[in-house]
Amino acid sequence: MFDGFPDGDLKFTGIPDMFFAQLLPDIDNLAELKITLHVMWLWQREKKRAVSLVELQGDETLLASLAIISKKPLDLLKAGLNQAVQRKTFLHAQHEGHDIYLLNSAGGRTYLEKIREKHFDVQIVTSAEKAPLPIKKRPNIFELYEANIGMISPILVDELKEAERTYPHDWLEKAFKIAAENNVRNWRYIRAVLENMATKGNDYAPTQRRRETDTKNRWFTDEEYEEYIKH
Repeated sequence: MFDGFPDGDLKFTGIPDMFFAQLLPDIDNLAELKITLHVMWLWQREKKRAVSLVELQGDETLLASLAIISKKPLDLLKAGLNQAVQRKTFLHAQHEGHDIYLLNSAGGRTYLEKIREKHFDVQIVTSAEKAPLPIKKRPNIFELYEANIGMISPILVDELKEAERTYPHDWLEKAFKIAAENNVRNWRYIRAVLENMATKGNDYAPTQRRRETDTKNRWFTDEEYEEYIKH
């Protein structure tokens, strides 16, 4: 979850005004938009005019961003790049067997001609040629429930959907983890943890304490959760 921009000096990426005035209103594909902004950021951060496909295929940040849209981020990457080229945002060329992309600006067009005339060379990022790191898909609330509690009853489906819309994913994972650590397989308990995190802060966690029952030691949470453990 994003906690806001920190205090102090921040680095900024410049985006041409024409992008907002002419391109953005026409872009109707989320993958194309993400790729366009990410590549513009790379061009400025790396201070180079061209970026290769192999470099983008090894860019964990970009792939994680695309994995939110599709389970096949590499396919989405190629499709988004093709759309940006068709829209004439990017220029595309082959260089020594590699696909490269440049911004369709006066400087980009001049640079591309120099490459084609063999006046300039393009440094391909070979470290990105290895297989991209796998993207870790975060489990949704139904997967968390089934992994930590069990089968979902139909009556809980709408309530779980509402909880997923209401609370950040980090909170959901933490609440299920707290329940598992306390050996409480109960949605009412998890819901109570989430409600307390909302009112007391997301660092909130119930205090564990030990009681003796007969001859066995058992772990319970504090009093406000005991009613949920019993049901």
